Amino acid sequence: MGFKCGIVGLPNVGKSTLFNALTAAGADVANYPFCTIEPNVGVVEVPDERLYKIANLINPQKITPTVMEFVDIAGLVKNASQGEGLGNQFLSHIRAVDAILHVVRCFQDPDISHVEGAINPQRDIEIINLELVLADLATVERRIERLGRLSKVGDKRAQQTMPVLLRLKEILDSGNRVEPYLKDFDKEELNLIKGLQLLTAKSVMYVANVDEAGIAEDNEFVLQVKEIASKEGAKMVKICAKVEAELQELSLQEREEFLDALGLKEPGLNQFIREGYDLLNLITFFTAGEPEVRAWTIKKGTKAPQAAGKIHSDMERGFIRVEVTKYEDLLREGSLQKCKEKGLTRIEGKDYEIRDGDIVYFRFNL
Repeated sequence: MGFKCGIVGLPNVGKSTLFNALTAAGADVANYPFCTIEPNVGVVEVPDERLYKIANLINPQKITPTVMEFVDIAGLVKNASQGEGLGNQFLSHIRAVDAILHVVRCFQDPDISHVEGAINPQRDIEIINLELVLADLATVERRIERLGRLSKVGDKRAQQTMPVLLRLKEILDSGNRVEPYLKDFDKEELNLIKGLQLLTAKSVMYVANVDEAGIAEDNEFVLQVKEIASKEGAKMVKICAKVEAELQELSLQEREEFLDALGLKEPGLNQFIREGYDLLNLITFFTAGEPEVRAWTIKKGTKAPQAAGKIHSDMERGFIRVEVTKYEDLLREGSLQKCKEKGLTRIEGKDYEIRDGDIVYFRFNL
């Protein structure tokens, strides 16, 4: 596990409703600011039909999906970076997640108050982003002040670090998030930036929370969010948190009928989870045998020994090789044995990068 997405946004935009739908964890939902103070954490199955198609062929005793963690973080307000609305505490919760899911309210409802008085996605997004930028700017400026003193006395590490900090300060001074500019830094500089735990260096996905009428057709508020996401090169999904929460209370048959009435093939949560998974640059590989068919999560680019280590540290230490079968080949041939007989199962070494959908068998010896 270990991959966390933090759900953030202004108060009363639907964060906890979305979290409840995701996790059925029963987080408190109420029509007043700061209903959520301590973050709620939920573990959620990543929907992946490949797992169950593999299981249908293998007929295992157990099926285990891969999961993600979602963290419902309390609503931020203006001046959160200065401590307003318990802001410093909430910002520290954001530092602990790997990516940010920014929920933006995109519907009118006189019965649900808005902390800023009216619906305006662009303003709401700017409020959150500005608070994150200001918090990061304070972090960078403190580091510049400390390293500046060390540079003056000839500390080489400080002298090498200062140019990176000054570049970060320039980005933040302009009111920009750091994440879109990370591509301009080299590997060593990125490691330094990672150590700063900057809030705006995290990947962001905007979540346009609509009412039922907004599911079929984008309203003006959704279009605003789409335009902002496009300019930033960020991901964006549209979801009706209220409908998704209602779906969780229905039986499977009732759920299918409800989705059909809405003209949907699957719950919006499925796309939401998959997009969050992709946002973190994650892929899934599978292990398959009669005892268990299981999905595993790794970062894209992970090599075979490290992937084996996700299963057990002994497998990484004693790694010899990995047998790899493509998901598509298994589905076409109907069994792993047939894949082997036709030469479709490859033997790979320690430099092989596991690919999304690989079905693997690790050989190791201690």
